[in-house]
Amino acid sequence: MKTILKFCVVSALALLSRAVVRRYSPKVVMVSGSVGKTSTKDAVAAVLGTRFFVRKSEKSFNSEFGVPFTILGAENPWNNPLAWLSVVKSALALILLPNQYPNMLVLEVGADRPGDLARILRIATPNVVVMTRTPKIPVHVEAYASPEAVWEEEFSPAYALAAAAPLVVPADDAYALDSALRMPARVISYGFAEDASVRISDSDFYEERGRVIGMQAKVCAAGERGTCVVKGSAGRVQLLPVAAALATAHAFSIPLVDALAALEGYEPPPGRGRIFAGKNDSVVVDDSYNASPAAVEEALAMLKSFPHAKRRIAVLGDMLELGRYSVMEHERIGALARDAADVIAAVGIRARALASVAGNREVLLFDNSRDAASALVGYVRRGDVVLVKGSQSIRTEHIVKALLADPSDTTRLARQEKKWINKS
Repeated sequence: MKTILKFCVVSALALLSRAVVRRYSPKVVMVSGSVGKTSTKDAVAAVLGTRFFVRKSEKSFNSEFGVPFTILGAENPWNNPLAWLSVVKSALALILLPNQYPNMLVLEVGADRPGDLARILRIATPNVVVMTRTPKIPVHVEAYASPEAVWEEEFSPAYALAAAAPLVVPADDAYALDSALRMPARVISYGFAEDASVRISDSDFYEERGRVIGMQAKVCAAGERGTCVVKGSAGRVQLLPVAAALATAHAFSIPLVDALAALEGYEPPPGRGRIFAGKNDSVVVDDSYNASPAAVEEALAMLKSFPHAKRRIAVLGDMLELGRYSVMEHERIGALARDAADVIAAVGIRARALASVAGNREVLLFDNSRDAASALVGYVRRGDVVLVKGSQSIRTEHIVKALLADPSDTTRLARQEKKWINKS
């Protein structure tokens, strides 16, 4: 019965959303890929907002529910029947009555299982596709026959593009770049590669008064040069969404100087490498939103190079949805953690595979995030840099919350909505 009800709701949302798109014909920019979609979507929307009336996906709403809610301009009603009626009423008003509707939609799209993106593409056809990275072992791979099947699904929005339409791809991702170059699209690449259309280089931590507050890099696009700064988060990977946004700006002929100005107020979303003052004069890097092998690898590279650290502590939770690759990837990440951190705190059953290859590093084992939070509060000390990362269901934001020097920073963490707190 529940499955039938879900099918009916999804079908109704798709029908209404498709009608709204046809009614107003906004340009549609779709952001797809495995890693960094939400950050990229936010950065792209910030840049395009200089030329268009933009609506973007809220948070990480990228599913067959989330995309229609974005198109309809509605919040998720969850289990409230009256709120659902309000969604339908608002949708019908959009379809039947004149409205001032955005002329640009920036839609984050994602797939948990085969066919998810095909259903979303029946709702809206992209005018531009922005791809993020497709790592060797992507998240959700347990639902697919192979990693290649995940890559193919995530790349599928590009196949819906008209000839010569812009396709923005990471220059450092061989699969995405090779797939793009076989298409009749207008390919615009971004990243650290020397031949990228929008190239970022000389990346480094951005400091003020000896304290890391973000990242910085030089950027070059179509002969224009500038400097980009991403405040509030740490890690070279935090620069890639900005580069993707600059590449998208190039697709719409927005000058680099204007695009960089639009990004001055951009900060990555909660739980994506955000930097906080921690207890006992420590530094906490909150990367707790989710965890895939590629994302953890990037986070550990950041931890290894973080300046002014006395001890580097990697608090790593289970990485979920890896299927038969789980043990292998946890052990691989454990070896990287051994090289990057002085202390490894493993949270969850799967994460114990991290500890098994920790060598002579100090290892702390915890069954869950609550236990880890209680223990680490008295463990961290002055000069420690603490990276916290784990899959969504492990709820490692509890650890970050416990380690904050200023409790008011809790509002800047991931999953602070009432529905998540009630699940705690």
